[in-house]
Amino acid sequence: MSNQAKITNLDALESFRSSLIVFMTKARRSLDDASDEVRRTRAWIQNDQRTHWEGELRRRRKIYDRVQQELLSARLSEFVDNPTVQQQAVRKARAAVEEAEEKIRHLKKWSRDFDHLADPMVKRLESLRFFIDQELPKGIAYLSEAQKTLEGYTQVPMIDSTPPPAPSDTSTTAP
Repeated sequence: MSNQAKITNLDALESFRSSLIVFMTKARRSLDDASDEVRRTRAWIQNDQRTHWEGELRRRRKIYDRVQQELLSARLSEFVDNPTVQQQAVRKARAAVEEAEEKIRHLKKWSRDFDHLADPMVKRLESLRFFIDQELPKGIAYLSEAQKTLEGYTQVPMIDSTPPPAPSDTSTTAP
């Protein structure tokens, strides 16, 4: 085994270190986006959609009450022989109320189960964040130190392992 390191290109190490820094920056941004998306989804389910469908249920119940009154009036009226239009409107309004009630039941279930379903994925994101925030900078620092060490080796002059030539005797002796 040779005692000499043959370093030919330090640019590859620097390029890798630079790419790692870019990756770390983009990964942090992506993790922030994912965490924000989980928070937004939770708020959307627990607040926005709940408020929307509760309001929609109230609105649909008013319509249902109104068309039921119209059907009752049509039945009591002697001018309307067949109140089928009003009966269809009541069926349609009842279906709309049932749909809103079903949506609210689903929202309550999702509100109850969201954290239970999202937590395992959020924990994975947190472990990845720990790696990116704690371990990756250590790796980048190690690469930087390795690069400095290797650059130091390239600055050391090569030691010639061949023995120096023997001194020649230039003095001549006369016989």
